[in-house]
Amino acid sequence: MSTRIITCNVNGIRAAFRKGMGEWLEQSGADFVLLQEVRANDQILNDLIPEGWHVYAAESELKGRAGVAILARTQALEVRNGMGHEEETGSHTGRWLEADFEVAGQTLTLVSAYLHSGQVDTPKMDAKYQHLDWVDARLAQLRKQPWALVCGDFNIVHTELDIKNWKGNHNKTAGVLDEEIAHVDAWLEAGWVDVQRQLVGPETQGPYTWWSQRGKAFDNDAGWRIDYHLATPELAELAQEFMVDRAESYDARWSDHAPVFVDYEL
Repeated sequence: MSTRIITCNVNGIRAAFRKGMGEWLEQSGADFVLLQEVRANDQILNDLIPEGWHVYAAESELKGRAGVAILARTQALEVRNGMGHEEETGSHTGRWLEADFEVAGQTLTLVSAYLHSGQVDTPKMDAKYQHLDWVDARLAQLRKQPWALVCGDFNIVHTELDIKNWKGNHNKTAGVLDEEIAHVDAWLEAGWVDVQRQLVGPETQGPYTWWSQRGKAFDNDAGWRIDYHLATPELAELAQEFMVDRAESYDARWSDHAPVFVDYEL
């Protein structure tokens, strides 16, 4: 059975719905939708999402910031907020949500992840690296499961194929630093699979998933690929189709990110 899983940073769920996200959701054909940067409390989120979805959310302690959610057509077996760190407060909340579902007689663990963007030579970069260390540890645990999928806005490109302007950003801009990229390298070396890259091919530029609001970045497709489906090998083998749902024009967008679709034969 084909199972469609979509991830998208909505850049504020209320603004996204005002710009047409509700209509997009109805037509998406999704079984699961993983959202990042919801930037609204649970009540607002639940009021916006139409009937037919089970809504699981982790809002940030910082009002109007971060926030992740999982929308599912079936009820979760278990839901876990965060990675179990007592120090996970303030800027670290609303960034990691796990839910287990029964699919085809097996347990499918989904994670909606919104990793820090960071800013070079500021405390924001320290927070990002601390968070990445926690992600490293949690991924090592989740890797033991046959079907686990971590989706979301990782705020890191992996190679020069994942950003239009590699030379102008490499080791100059957060998200394109070798120290950050080393974490992605380690995840892949441990067996996790970058599903989009697997499906689109190892030599293809992009396709990108985020474009700056500044200038003509969207019109010129000067983007970054920072939204991922990161799957265990067993699950990645079942990935069939992939699409970045890039809007036809700048004014048709409801987020500065594009949804990433993957269909899995589960």
